Amino acid sequence: MDKSTDKISGEININEKKSTILKWILSGTTLIFLATTIVFICLYAHEKKNNKEKEIEVKDLYNDISITNDWDKTFQKSDKVNHKKVIFHNRFGIKLVGDLYEPKDKGNEKLPAIAICGPFGAVKEQASGLYAQNMAERGFITLAFDPSFTGESGGLPRDLNSPDINTDDFSSAVDYLSVQDNIDPEKISIIGICGFGGFALNVAAIDPRIKVTVVSTMYDMSRVIAYGYNDVVTQEQRYNTKISLGQQRIIDYKNDYYATQGGNPEERPSEPLFMQQYWDYYKTERGYHKRSLNSNKGWITTAQSSLLNTKLLQFTDEIKNAVLMIHGSLAHSLYMGRDAYAKLTTSDKEFLEIPGAYHCDLYDNLNAIPFDHIQDFINNHLN
Repeated sequence: MDKSTDKISGEININEKKSTILKWILSGTTLIFLATTIVFICLYAHEKKNNKEKEIEVKDLYNDISITNDWDKTFQKSDKVNHKKVIFHNRFGIKLVGDLYEPKDKGNEKLPAIAICGPFGAVKEQASGLYAQNMAERGFITLAFDPSFTGESGGLPRDLNSPDINTDDFSSAVDYLSVQDNIDPEKISIIGICGFGGFALNVAAIDPRIKVTVVSTMYDMSRVIAYGYNDVVTQEQRYNTKISLGQQRIIDYKNDYYATQGGNPEERPSEPLFMQQYWDYYKTERGYHKRSLNSNKGWITTAQSSLLNTKLLQFTDEIKNAVLMIHGSLAHSLYMGRDAYAKLTTSDKEFLEIPGAYHCDLYDNLNAIPFDHIQDFINNHLN
């Protein structure tokens, strides 16, 4: 074999070695790439699982609720109705807790139902529960519920109110009642007491499923917070309030804690009369409840921010279904009820003034609350 042949053979052997080495390199690179990809996928799956667990943890915390099955109401239990606790949710994912009352002699027919809430800062163990039990004795299935962020219902932070969310709480109660087998979904009404009377009108303006709205001793919370009692707060005073609320937000953020504005004082005030009457209800055995904001520490200080910038009754002139408004003739809040009633354009409306009754008389005074009239009004307009 000549030298040229040896040279060619050598070059072939070298190229074969290079090819083999290149294959090893490529094969190793592929393995490294595959291994890296597998590790990345595993890490991604693990992180996704952790994030999911965190989301579940946050969700559970957001809806953290504690329910008692004890009868801890401020009124005596009726032997004419059945009672149980129920849980439902609003459109914001917050779990709401309510007391469901049913007449014992209901039979098999589907019954009309009523969702009830209020007063503003109270719990279902107080006035709304009393209304619910009495209306259940009259043949309705009734649901008294704690609004979001209060009582036994969920939502964080605690002791907060929201014009949007609290309005939706009422509609969510209607959602729950509408799907119960023993309720006629075409015969659902609502009752709003005190500040939740204003919310009741607000939800009636947006939710035509509500066939009858009953408002008792109403407050327009957006009006009274923005303008004060009897509309005496000036624009400059309102602006100063906004400055204070902004400063309080910074303090709360630094402290990681929401300061509360305080409920009714520990000692009965010397004046004005309506504050004395609030104290007589919320701070005595008559109406005190350990979960009630008005009986204890009150709303968080910055809770009023949204209501300060909202008009709850903006569209109440568009309500087409029936509305009954009830007020005491001596109530300090009477002017708010009269103005709200004047704005209603529905032909199916009535303003019932209770002679000699004050605002808080319509919380629990069975001689002042016109339950028979409420029953007749609702039944007449459902039929």
